[in-house]
Amino acid sequence: MVARARGKGTEQIVSVGGHRLKLTNLDKVLYPETGTTKAEVLDYYTRIADVLIPHARNRPVTRKRWVEGVGTSAKPGTVFFEKNLPDSAPSWISRRDIQHSDHVNTYPLVNDLATLAWMAQQAALELHVPQWRFGKGGARQNPDRLVLDLDPGEGAGLSECVEVAKAVRAILTGMGLESYPVTSGSKGIHLYAPLDGQQTSDQVSSVAHELARALEADHPDLVVSDMKKTLRAGKVLLDWSQNNGNKTTIVPYSLRGRMRPTVAAPRTWRELLSPGLRQLEMHEVLARVAAKGDPAADLEREIWHSSEAEEKLAVYRSMRDGAKTPEPMGGAVQGPGNSFVIQEHHATALHYDFRLERDGVLVSWAVPRGVPTEAGKNHLAVHTEDHPLEYGQFEGEIPKGEYGAGKVTIWDRGSYDLEKWRDDEVIFTIHGEKHGSQRLALIQTDKGGKNWLLHLMKDQQPVDWDDPESVAASKARSAAGSWKRVGAEPRRGLKRGKSVVGGRTNAAGTVHPMLATLADLDTFARDDDWVFEMKWDGYRAIATVRDGTVELRSRNGLDFTPTYPELQALADAVEGDVVLDGEIVALDASGRPSFGLLQTRSGITSPRDVERARKAQEVQFFAFDILERDGRSLAARPYTQRRSELREAVRDVGPVRVPPDAGSDLDAAVATSRRLGLEGVIAKRASSPYRLGRRSRDWLKVKHTLTQEVVVAGWRPGNGARSDTVGSLLVGVPGKGGLAYVGRVGSGFTDRELGDLRTRLDRMGRETSPLVGVPPVDAKDARWVTPKLVGEVEYAEITADGRLRAPTWRGWRPDKTPEEITWEVPDGS
Repeated sequence: MVARARGKGTEQIVSVGGHRLKLTNLDKVLYPETGTTKAEVLDYYTRIADVLIPHARNRPVTRKRWVEGVGTSAKPGTVFFEKNLPDSAPSWISRRDIQHSDHVNTYPLVNDLATLAWMAQQAALELHVPQWRFGKGGARQNPDRLVLDLDPGEGAGLSECVEVAKAVRAILTGMGLESYPVTSGSKGIHLYAPLDGQQTSDQVSSVAHELARALEADHPDLVVSDMKKTLRAGKVLLDWSQNNGNKTTIVPYSLRGRMRPTVAAPRTWRELLSPGLRQLEMHEVLARVAAKGDPAADLEREIWHSSEAEEKLAVYRSMRDGAKTPEPMGGAVQGPGNSFVIQEHHATALHYDFRLERDGVLVSWAVPRGVPTEAGKNHLAVHTEDHPLEYGQFEGEIPKGEYGAGKVTIWDRGSYDLEKWRDDEVIFTIHGEKHGSQRLALIQTDKGGKNWLLHLMKDQQPVDWDDPESVAASKARSAAGSWKRVGAEPRRGLKRGKSVVGGRTNAAGTVHPMLATLADLDTFARDDDWVFEMKWDGYRAIATVRDGTVELRSRNGLDFTPTYPELQALADAVEGDVVLDGEIVALDASGRPSFGLLQTRSGITSPRDVERARKAQEVQFFAFDILERDGRSLAARPYTQRRSELREAVRDVGPVRVPPDAGSDLDAAVATSRRLGLEGVIAKRASSPYRLGRRSRDWLKVKHTLTQEVVVAGWRPGNGARSDTVGSLLVGVPGKGGLAYVGRVGSGFTDRELGDLRTRLDRMGRETSPLVGVPPVDAKDARWVTPKLVGEVEYAEITADGRLRAPTWRGWRPDKTPEEITWEVPDGS
């Protein structure tokens, strides 16, 4: 974000990503119809940068500038097309030259926030890029995505574009390509599909042209593939020509130079197929991204693997013969990760290979003396060629006569948290399976980039890696929190405990669990790497069993142990010490999880009340993952390996169960879940590690009904028989602007619950509303409360003004805090 502004009025000097930038004329109106100023445009681009930049990275950018604004319908503003980077541009902007027929243009690359902010300062409202990128060495690569522009002619509109988009999607799916829709911000729709980078621009253009012609033949009254305007009335032009290597398309999330600040906005297929589809403006897009993220994020993830990672491995492969060495040659397709490995390499001379996962490869250094043991002593680290991700699992003998001949063993491996990654400096904290956590820095010492220093940061205590007691102390310190977690702020009020799982623990040693991303059947990535589980309707819990003692913690550190004494049976169900991830559930008479029955056990801690509630309703623990076994962290292992360990370590004893997975067929899993009356299914990528404390797209949840966690902020008295108690709760969901009002919930409560609720809320009363955006009709007789209680509701849909339609109360969520609650909207909604 923009920081350290200096200056007054509409001219400021700011620091963006460490670069100085002069901002001028901030109050200039660029969109007269809406009064949108340059300052607001700058604000949009700085806030949207995290999702825009991946779609533009390493692509030459053509800018369309409206220096005096877009004007009005009666008098449009003047637009300037700008390809060449002017001499006045800051020197820190990344750039590449392109030879045209009779001249060379220097194009900027939007690879960082500072460059994007500079373009916004230049009133470059629209950013256009080709479908190819520059490679690491500056060479032009083959296109890594296909694009089709659905442009409605006179008499046609978005509804006709949607019909064409559906037909295009069917063809692309038949070709094995996933498609990602973008409402263009102008009149039509763009469809993108990721490619593997094996075809030239001419070849991709030819395929796109044939696709357009085929659709034109099948739908002559709807589709036209010829550019002539006289042929387009009432039809949709399927413009295939933007796959030409010299053509460009507007970047997803770029503004448009229209009368209003519309955006080329990635959409989900469910949105595209819903009635009332329209182009979105910048404030709507910011809200959507804050709530749901980027629905086209996977487009860039797939592209990244098929192009840049492959190019980076060229040097590695040129130095090895796959027929003679057991070393992996690369090719694993995985999402962006944060693994590290240190390998002990007995080659001509003993050294240690230090490798950090970055952009699809293991960036590598040879460290003759290994990891430093004291903060004041640095060890030489020689930068070597990038290695494939599979090398992180490699142990073996490299044959004599081959490059690097000798024995390779793994000294330690695990995950790392990144603080800084620059061309000349990397600062990070490793969380090793064997040696605990250490905060380190790699610092370049020569201009060639080969020689570096590996530095143990000053806040770290000395370690003798050959002394078991010293290593044990290091692991204990990392578990207790002596290491500094970089790249993210630790949660308020949490203390570090004894668990060694990746070093990321909360109160009393419980792990921050991995979280799933809500997905939708319409846009589900159906590949062979998914394994499905049933979604159990209960409370998420981490179970730690050590020396026969069982501790249960919620995802935010709440101690569940005294509330569910029957789950001490875990001590008899496991062999040795374990850390398990699972769900506490209450089963109804038919054996199905019931969230309502689980509420009768919630929040009770006194032994007498616990025993009474237990007699009325027992609970069970469904274990679905294992994170640690006998002191060994399993978090970095693939899901399938962890499941195998889970089945070995845990027996079905009393209330403890290890539910079977539901196979690799999504439709069958969903059908089974519906037949059993369950909440939905969880999809887990078979090759994925356990990403501690993170929400990841390696785990996707598909629900049968729409639910949302909410924060209770007030209540309104009831009428008639409910006049002395609560008529409805006023609830909100936290956002950047505060606790946003999302509606009233009055159904789903029993009379007893309402009576208890009135007493509970009266003790939490306050004078002012903690909510933002409460309509006067809902606020007129409201009683406000301190917003610290979390519940869950089921609802029909989210209205255009951000309200929950027809919400019904499901129950309290004592396992959640208000700070954890966010909008939970499916990727396909």
